Amino acid sequence: MSPISNELILFFLLGLLQGITEPLPISSSGHLMIAQELLGISVGEPHKQLAFATLVNAASLLSVLLIYRSDIFRLAINSTVYLYNKSPDLKSDFDYVKLLLIATIPAGVLGLLLKDILEGHLENIIVVGIALIVTGIFLWLIQNLVGKKKDNQISVIDAIIIGLAQSVALIPGISRSGATVVAAMFKGFTRESALRFSFLLYIPVSIGAVILQIDTLGDILSESSSMLLPYIIAFLSSFIASYLALKWFINVMKKGKLLYFSIYCFVVGPFVILFKYILP
Repeated sequence: MSPISNELILFFLLGLLQGITEPLPISSSGHLMIAQELLGISVGEPHKQLAFATLVNAASLLSVLLIYRSDIFRLAINSTVYLYNKSPDLKSDFDYVKLLLIATIPAGVLGLLLKDILEGHLENIIVVGIALIVTGIFLWLIQNLVGKKKDNQISVIDAIIIGLAQSVALIPGISRSGATVVAAMFKGFTRESALRFSFLLYIPVSIGAVILQIDTLGDILSESSSMLLPYIIAFLSSFIASYLALKWFINVMKKGKLLYFSIYCFVVGPFVILFKYILP
């Protein structure tokens, strides 16, 4: 098989891995590190790895926008109209958008402040293994929770707590969707409302990451036009996998089957640690 074919397969598989794991509460960043560390799979230097992660995250973002398009259109239109006429009927949607923005702040601020620490000390495979176990514990704790709070009952405190949970997911191995869903359900939200807030909250964070990395992506493609096809393949495989995985996850959440993901984390977390540090 030619080197070009191998490269295309590599980018396809990494896009697929990101796409499957991003919506699920099992940490996409952790799985990309596992693939790189244990399987020796890499897309190049650190700046290229970050740009690649941003690219496939953008594909996952597109799938979220597609699945939640009706909620996004409603919130955007009603919030905009509310700014002009202050209609009481539209205030709840305006408040919801405001709370999403508030919940975005902790991860944005901590991400900038702790950037060097996160890159220098936490990008370690043993951290990923431990973090997956922690994720599994919290998913186990909420597996039987059935909240009553709906979208229009979220408070500023709720938004801040969910936002802080999202910032914890800056640690590779801590799932962003898992952390935010866990926080929302601990605060008494229904599974549907917890999931919706979690993935609508993903939108501003992901857009911010894309904006910060767009110059790097442009530089990589300008340096080597041959990277265009692998990047397109990774983007498409990530988008399709994210769309299908999120649709499936929504169905799993409705049935309250988070135990599956908890068990998965309990298996993969210790395996990663054993494989890296104990087994020859």
